[in-house]
Amino acid sequence: MALFPDAILIAILSIFLFLVLCGALVLIVVSLRRPTTVPLVIAGALVTLGLVVVAISPVKIPTLMGLMLALLGIAVAVLGGNPVTRRVLDAATGGRVRETEDGGILLTVPAAEAGETEVRTLMRGGTVIGYLERVAVVIAIIAGYPEAVAVVVAVKGIGRFSELAAAEARERFIIGTLASLLWAGVVGGLVRLAIF
Repeated sequence: MALFPDAILIAILSIFLFLVLCGALVLIVVSLRRPTTVPLVIAGALVTLGLVVVAISPVKIPTLMGLMLALLGIAVAVLGGNPVTRRVLDAATGGRVRETEDGGILLTVPAAEAGETEVRTLMRGGTVIGYLERVAVVIAIIAGYPEAVAVVVAVKGIGRFSELAAAEARERFIIGTLASLLWAGVVGGLVRLAIF
């Protein structure tokens, strides 16, 4: 006879994952307006801890609880990617790049007249694109189609190709995309491992 029957292990794992994802979501919501490192590191540690526990767990979550965890995981992946990506971009650029409200960047470039400069906006809509990207990635991973991540990256690259001439835009595109995809991929992997 086993020390812990499967039903008890499933209940413990379900409650644990629910609390981990809820805790991460609360920390993310706190960081949405102004991303700060400490809450985001704690949220990342919680998600990583959940992933490790699910990876070594001998049981899988039942369908109904799995659906609730999937919805919670999608919320964590989609909402959490914004402050995580913004914080990573800020750290990578050292605060040198000015950001617009919609996630674009402001660049000062030489104007047609000698000695003049003008401010140009690049990569407008980055915030909305990031949300859509993370929705697609996390759902694809949970559904068992990680190949769709390549399609998401290709579509995003094609859509942004004309704006990638400036070094700042290329840097922001690469770092932002990788941070966003990594966050969504880890959360999607946690949910996928828990329910399948």
